Amino acid sequence: MSKVLIIGAGGVGQVVTHKCAQVPEVFSEIVLASRTESKCKAIAEQVKANYGRDIETAQVDADCVPELVALINQVKPFMVINVALPYQDLTIMDACLETGTHYLDTANYEPLDTAKFEYKWQWAYQEKFEKAGLMALLGSGFDPGSTNVFTAYAAKHYFDEIHTLDIIDVNGGDHGYPFATNFNPEINIREVTAECRHWESGEFVETPAMSLKQEFTCPDGVGTYNIYRMYHEELESLTKHYPTLNKAQFWMSFGDSYLKHLEVLGNVGMTGIEPVNFNGTEIVPIQFLKQLLPDPSTLGPRTKGKTCIGCVVKGVKDGKERTVYVYNIKDHQDCYGEVQSQAISYTTGVPAMIGAKMMLEGKWMKAGVWNMEQLDPDPFMADLNQYGLPWQVIEEPGFDLV
Repeated sequence: MSKVLIIGAGGVGQVVTHKCAQVPEVFSEIVLASRTESKCKAIAEQVKANYGRDIETAQVDADCVPELVALINQVKPFMVINVALPYQDLTIMDACLETGTHYLDTANYEPLDTAKFEYKWQWAYQEKFEKAGLMALLGSGFDPGSTNVFTAYAAKHYFDEIHTLDIIDVNGGDHGYPFATNFNPEINIREVTAECRHWESGEFVETPAMSLKQEFTCPDGVGTYNIYRMYHEELESLTKHYPTLNKAQFWMSFGDSYLKHLEVLGNVGMTGIEPVNFNGTEIVPIQFLKQLLPDPSTLGPRTKGKTCIGCVVKGVKDGKERTVYVYNIKDHQDCYGEVQSQAISYTTGVPAMIGAKMMLEGKWMKAGVWNMEQLDPDPFMADLNQYGLPWQVIEEPGFDLV
C-alpha cells in the first residue's frame, strides 16, 4: 500500500505534498487534510497544474483524537505524515495507534503552555508502537532530520568515534520585510527565546538565550554570517545515541534587524505565551503577534539568497584526529520555481517526503519510536541528492569554531 495522509497545509505541508506527488511510483495516493480545507484545496490545485495528479483533501481538527481517528479510518492510509503544529504530535500519535497506522513528523512535541523542547513525551510511546507493530519516525525535517542523518553518515563513514558536533544553520535569504519569520512565527519565536542548552562533559549546560555568537563563513560563496548558539531538539537524541560526544552545540544565523525587533517585542511582552485579559477576552500575546506578521507560506516569491545547513563533526579514525563538514546549500528562488515555496519550508518538506519514502519502501521499517540517526543513513543520503537537496563533504575544513 502506498497511500499517505498528510496533516497540515502550511508552507511545509505544501512542499511535502508537491514532493510526494513527484514520486507517483511510491506515493500512489495522497490525501491532504488541515483545519482549513481551503488551504488544502489550493495546494491540490497547484499539484494538478504542475503534475496532472489529483489528490484528495479533507478537513480535520488535529487537536481532536476522535476526528483524527474517523478521518484515518475513512482514508485508510499506510502512514500519516504529520506536518501540523508540534502541539498536536501526541494527539496524532494516539490516533495512529488507535487505527493501526504508521507515523512520521518533523518536530518534537511541545506542550502549548510552556516552551519545552523535549523528546520524553514521544519516547514514552516506544512500547505502545512496538507492541502494535507500528513505526513512528520522529523529526524527519532538516534540523532535526537531515542534520541527524548527516551526523550518522559521518560517524559511519569517516570515524571510529565522534567527539564534537556543531550543527550550523545559516539562512542567507532576504525577504525584504523589516521583521518576519521563515516558519510558523509562534514556534520560531518560542524556539529562539528559549534558554540555550548545549552538551558538554556528559551533561547539558544552560546559558541565556542567544548569549554566544561567532562568525561563520559558508562554503561556495554563500557568505559570512553571525551565528548564535541556541538549543535545538536534535541535540537531545544525538547525545543519547552517540555517547562518545564530549561536546555538541547548535548554531543559527540571525540578522541584526531580526534580533532588534525580537528584543523590542520581548521587552513589551508580545512574545509571551501566558494568556492576558484584553477587553474581557483572554488572548496569548505571541498568538496575536502571529496574526500581525507575514504568513511564512507567502514569503517564497520575495525571498532571495541561499541556505547553508550542515554538521561539523570531529573525532578519531584509526587513532588519528580528524574533522569533516557535511552540508547542503539551497537557493530560495530555485525552491520557489519548483514548488512555489521558500527554502526553509523546502528543506523541511523534502526530508519529510524522503523519510516517508524510506518507510514505504521498507528501507526504514521497524516497530517502535525512532530518531533519524538510529537508522541506516545511506539510502536517505542518496535520496537527498536525487530529490533536491544535494550535499557535500569537506574533509578538514579548517573552521575555527568556539
